[in-house]
Amino acid sequence: MRMKCTVAYLCVLWSFLRAFDQCAVPASEFQLQGDYLIGGLFDIHHVDGSFYHHRPEVIDCSSAPFILSSYRRFQLMRFSVEEINNSTKLLPNVFLGYEMFDHCTDAASFPGPFNLISTNGLIRPLEEPHGNLSKVIAVVGTYTSQKARTVAPLFMMDLIPMVSYGAASSIFSRKQSFPSFMRTVHPNKDVVEVILSILREFNWKWVAFLYVNDDYGTDGLDLFMKKTKGTGICLAYNKGLDHDTDYKATLKQINAQNINVIIVFAPEWTVEELMKSVKEQHVTNKVWIAGDAWSLNKNIQDQTKGIKALGTVLGVAEPKMTIPGFSEFIHSLKAQSHCENAEQEFCNQLCNCSGLSAEEIIDADPSFSIPVYSAVYSIAHALHNVLQCGAGRCKDNITVYPYMVLTELRKSNFTLLNYTVQFDENGDPMFGSYAIVFWDQSADIQEVGYYNFNGFNFSINSTKIKWHTTTGQVPTSVCSKECDVGYKKTQDGIHECCFNCTICPNRTYINSTGDPYKCINCKDTEWSEEGSTSCNPRAVEYIPFTDIWAVGIMVCAFALVFISLASSVLFALNYNTPIVKSAGGPMCFLILGCLSLSSLSVFFYFGKPTDAFCILRYSPFLLFFTVCLACFVVRSFQIVCIFKIAAQIPKLHSWWMKYHGQWLFITVAFVTQAIFILINFTYATPRSKKDMYWDPQKIILDCEIDFKAASISLVLPLSLCSLCFVFSYMGKDLPKNYNEAKAITFCLLLLILTWIIFATGRILYHGKYIQPLQALAILSSLYSFLLWYFFPKCYIVIFQPQKNTQQYFQSLIQSYTKTISQ
Repeated sequence: MRMKCTVAYLCVLWSFLRAFDQCAVPASEFQLQGDYLIGGLFDIHHVDGSFYHHRPEVIDCSSAPFILSSYRRFQLMRFSVEEINNSTKLLPNVFLGYEMFDHCTDAASFPGPFNLISTNGLIRPLEEPHGNLSKVIAVVGTYTSQKARTVAPLFMMDLIPMVSYGAASSIFSRKQSFPSFMRTVHPNKDVVEVILSILREFNWKWVAFLYVNDDYGTDGLDLFMKKTKGTGICLAYNKGLDHDTDYKATLKQINAQNINVIIVFAPEWTVEELMKSVKEQHVTNKVWIAGDAWSLNKNIQDQTKGIKALGTVLGVAEPKMTIPGFSEFIHSLKAQSHCENAEQEFCNQLCNCSGLSAEEIIDADPSFSIPVYSAVYSIAHALHNVLQCGAGRCKDNITVYPYMVLTELRKSNFTLLNYTVQFDENGDPMFGSYAIVFWDQSADIQEVGYYNFNGFNFSINSTKIKWHTTTGQVPTSVCSKECDVGYKKTQDGIHECCFNCTICPNRTYINSTGDPYKCINCKDTEWSEEGSTSCNPRAVEYIPFTDIWAVGIMVCAFALVFISLASSVLFALNYNTPIVKSAGGPMCFLILGCLSLSSLSVFFYFGKPTDAFCILRYSPFLLFFTVCLACFVVRSFQIVCIFKIAAQIPKLHSWWMKYHGQWLFITVAFVTQAIFILINFTYATPRSKKDMYWDPQKIILDCEIDFKAASISLVLPLSLCSLCFVFSYMGKDLPKNYNEAKAITFCLLLLILTWIIFATGRILYHGKYIQPLQALAILSSLYSFLLWYFFPKCYIVIFQPQKNTQQYFQSLIQSYTKTISQ
């Protein structure tokens, strides 16, 4: 009985001492012994840039402000390692350990990283790589780009894999500088691309970009500026934020520039300071676009109560994803009865967070939880492959070097929480997506869209967003309102979003999908009205043979030929009568024939003009009408010569009669004009042309003639007209039956009047009907001689034969002689 009491007393005493020992020497959350160690760097506390030292010394992180979200990520790494150690498939018979540190600053937290790269407590950076085993096979962390850039070179020397869950700066994709750097968080370029998708979705073009003034923020700014080039999105204002920032002046500048959309690319502690100033300065009715570093942060949500006045908050975040078992792990952690405030075993391995409840940790900002979880599992899978694990066991005769783990990390390809973990050649993740979140008036977070990197799918349900505007419509943020249709933009200032609107003039158009700053000229074959967005084909116009004008003029031309032929027959039948002889005798037939041949030109003024048509428009008329004029000159001269010159200059008359001067003159005129036309058409051939200038909506098909070159062909007809007019005027007082001079003079006056009318019309009008007008002028010229010179004679022959006798003409001559002698 005494023996039993003694044994019971010893058991109770052993239990008490064991419990006391647990409280006196607690198990540290920062360390776990194992076959292989993974390093961890978490900024459980945060020291801003205002922390100065008078001499070099290590920062005591536990005295700095506590970051609950980082502590949650810290616990998630512990959970991940424990979950892997309890797995029978991943790393069987291998126990992972960890060594973690509170990395609260980038300037004075080096003992932790140095401890991780040490070998037996020593650091020999000048030794050959891989001469000794490092303390850890890989490191998870750090959170920020600035801290990662500070410590990464320490791990790069021995190719120790550094798998970051938060460092998003683009610089880490450069494998020349960071050969063993990997990350499970998407780089800044992906986040910026999602933000740009949001801006494009709501047509926000006038934005401000506030960023933390470190590697992470400046990289985000550079990427944003590069990606917005040529998109129509203007960066109206940007400002780097740090502990010295004058937030009041920054917000005042944003309001002064009427910027309604503000992108904030900064970690949570920087945004907290910003939001304090926002509430103090009563900055309202803005759209805030949050980066993934603070879009799910509870502290900032609580800080921005009264979100209706603040405006609308949208954000880019990881999609909500539950990690099975994590909540139970936290509850189990807080149920343990050990002293969490016990003395740290190594520098910055103390939390001072015993007052936290399990719910506070679980409900903290879940951002970057999946990246932490993925980072630990990526390392575990890489080690699994290095150790050639399989069939429930891993080989224990393999010496593991960090570079071996790095090699397998790069080849990662496994499934975790229904997504496949893979890395590209830069060590950036090829998995995951982003959610578009909205903070409602209750400061709760709703997912309203997504951006999937596999296939680059973007979608946002704007009906779920309750905008801060009074109408509930999407707010606008532009420097200048969009121009109306048909107006071009003229840039006003340095920003392409600031512009004036100018209407595009006639014969130009604006391409709404192309360059909005340029009115594009229409082609020569097109036209447009003022303010057009496209050009219309110009109507091609010419006078077809079926046109009423063409038909009428051609009928008149046929009538002229018929009348000329009929007159020729009539004169032939009465060839020896005085009227026919006084009209010119055989010359009448030449004149009538030339008038008919001249009318051929009329037919080539209709139909689609060609080069051949253009030549035939002018050559028959110029040639044969010149012969007609030469005949009338000769006829006028002969009349004057008979009655006035023969008596005064008998030798001239005898020479004229002996050598048939009239026919010689006509022949010379014909040959000379033929040569002139040949020279003219050789050096300046009439060609078909398109008149583009008279009517902007039409193209007039016409013939082009060089008037300077054509003047040589007009010299002779004009000279003949002048001579004819002179001789006709000299014979105006001759006997009535011999007074062809009056008829010729009248014909010449009609000819001159006809071409004056045509020239006036040509100056005032350039449409398609100028061609039938010219054909009409030709016909009028021909009809003037036919009607006023030949018709009176035909009338006497037919209806007054008594005047067509020799006796009648003799009486008239005798009467004229008596008058002259008196």
